[in-house]
Amino acid sequence: MKFKVDVNIKKGGLIMTLRERLETLLDGIKNIESVEESAIASRTGLIICSKCKKEYYAEIVIAMLAVLHKSAETALAGIGKEIPNRVIVESNKGRIITAGAGEKALLIVIIKPNVSLLSVLNEMEKTSEKIKDIL
Repeated sequence: MKFKVDVNIKKGGLIMTLRERLETLLDGIKNIESVEESAIASRTGLIICSKCKKEYYAEIVIAMLAVLHKSAETALAGIGKEIPNRVIVESNKGRIITAGAGEKALLIVIIKPNVSLLSVLNEMEKTSEKIKDIL
């Protein structure tokens, strides 16, 4: 799987690298009050860009979430259904949401428990499309 080269994009007099563009998207997700952590990963689980505070476990957790997402896709394909737009894991202490961002990437967010998903899901959908366009 190949990603686009980390090229500089000039916008409004500023030059942004690919990483900076992705970090800007994650900053937008992190501005949602209920979001605690966010990351963009390859579909194989390698971190592309992360806004996780606890970096010491992020690589392992994100890899496991990529496997979880792929397992959901495989399970649904096995019963003749479309692949999922997102996978949501809920517990009393929070939720994790993985969403496909094109063929190459996943957008992953960890949110607080007992909050409305609507604003998070809407922002994730918009951000996933932007990630797809960038990568």
